[in-house]
Amino acid sequence: MNTAIIVAAGSGSRFSSETPKQFIELSGKPVVIRTIERFESCDEITAIVLVLPAEQIDAFHNLAAGHEFVKLTAVVAGGDSRAQSVVKGLEKVDRETKIVAVHDGARPLVTIEDITRVVHRADETGAACLVAHVTDTIKEIDGDQIAGTLERRNLRRALTPQAFHLEILLDAYENADAAEVATDDSSLVEEQGYEVTAVVGSPCNIKITHPEDLIIAEALLRDEEGK
Repeated sequence: MNTAIIVAAGSGSRFSSETPKQFIELSGKPVVIRTIERFESCDEITAIVLVLPAEQIDAFHNLAAGHEFVKLTAVVAGGDSRAQSVVKGLEKVDRETKIVAVHDGARPLVTIEDITRVVHRADETGAACLVAHVTDTIKEIDGDQIAGTLERRNLRRALTPQAFHLEILLDAYENADAAEVATDDSSLVEEQGYEVTAVVGSPCNIKITHPEDLIIAEALLRDEEGK
């Protein structure tokens, strides 16, 4: 049994919209609906736990009324931080689960193939993180001065889903010192001394954070669907 936790409990303040970004329409469907559909279509995922802001749960149920999400086992209210929201999701994960895949709800373009590959690698190694190559030159900054240039050959962008044996992820959240400020799950697992396997995924798996990201996502979706 493998469970996906889709974390969509952020306020989306950087999106500058009265509508939370997870409910913004992407080519006719709300972002969060498109994200769930990817995991519904993945044979490696048995169950889905969705984490939302408490005040948006009723709105989601109204949106989801016309969709048959057979794998969606729980919709829960998130916490004040991403880490707290993941913990809320973990509380609803069936303890018979072997692999937990944690995914950002604002990444609706993740491919079924990438979900499958990262789950398979986590099954083999215990922990796996979907990544993408860094194409820009990365600078270190000291105040308003450039302090150095990083060698990008060994750098990767962390994507989601990130997948783990359930007991490893539980251990990380129970013991990690920096859980409240962590921006991804892999860093907490690394902090506990576990090795995390990098799985190169599609660079099109973008996170919708700013309004311009939605324009890019719409173009990528049209290309994916051959329109």
